[in-house]
Amino acid sequence: MEEPRVVVVTGASAGLGRAIAGAFAERGAAVGLLARGRERLAEAEREIRDGGGQALAVTTDVADAQAVAEAADRIEGELGAVDVWVNNAMVSVFSPVKEMRAEEYRRVTEVTYLGYVHGTLAALEHMLPRDRGTIVQVSSALAFRAVPLQSAYCAAKHAIKGFTESLRAELLHDDSGVRVTMVHMPALNTPQFEWVKSRLPYRAQPVPPIFQPEVGARAVVYAALHPERRDLTVGWPSVKAIWGNRVAPGLLDRYLARSGYGSQQTDEPEPLTRADNLWEPAPGNHGAHGRFDARARRYSPQLWLTEHRSLALLLGAGGAGAAAAWAWGKRKD
Repeated sequence: MEEPRVVVVTGASAGLGRAIAGAFAERGAAVGLLARGRERLAEAEREIRDGGGQALAVTTDVADAQAVAEAADRIEGELGAVDVWVNNAMVSVFSPVKEMRAEEYRRVTEVTYLGYVHGTLAALEHMLPRDRGTIVQVSSALAFRAVPLQSAYCAAKHAIKGFTESLRAELLHDDSGVRVTMVHMPALNTPQFEWVKSRLPYRAQPVPPIFQPEVGARAVVYAALHPERRDLTVGWPSVKAIWGNRVAPGLLDRYLARSGYGSQQTDEPEPLTRADNLWEPAPGNHGAHGRFDARARRYSPQLWLTEHRSLALLLGAGGAGAAAAWAWGKRKD
């Protein structure tokens, strides 16, 4: 695929979404930025423009289907035809199921799952008549393997996977030029752990090993440029979680029952009064990174191998051939 000229990113005001928007802007794309937080969204827009790029911020709650459709119309009118639409916006709650409330499940579902549905419908409205365009669904290893304390978020990610697989089959049936792909993320160092609603006794953290959001952003750009890849998994931890659940889900149940609570919390007590972003945007300009810079990895060898799959296969074949030649030589000796 040629370089996209216009890209839309939801959840673009902070965290992974902000990193994704910046990555596309660096490649010369005009970027439509959708999020709820007006101040952070304006800062993200300024950041791209100060770097010489073109951006348009549209304050939007993705739970509102009409608002998303109107944002898409405005971006098409001001920036041009959308080549790539990235669904990324999310909210979550860290809490045992027994302490969750029905309205919290509803809100997480409306943003983290239906927000993707609304974004996809808005993208299709414009892309299908042109018979081109790519939709990238930012997913997670948690779409395959749920963990304790994040039931609402995990359920939403599972729903996104099912929705996307149905859509992909329909696009193939229609012989459509529109493509859809999913990128399954590992634990990322984003600000969500500063503003996620939580009932945990200690401050929430991404389950180590942790990667910087730029690693995820690079994967999204790669997926957008290679939409023939139906899925892109980022990081060995994600690969292990997905395959481990296919091979031994019961064993993983027991492992997570023992380790899943502690691994998602630091040893710092959760502040008694802290703003969260479940219903309203949290205050402050948080940028792309969270507070785990010292522990976060800036590079993923697994992602490099994925991006250079042909070279990796060639090197693997060469290594196997060398090993076979060595073994044959030893046999002759």
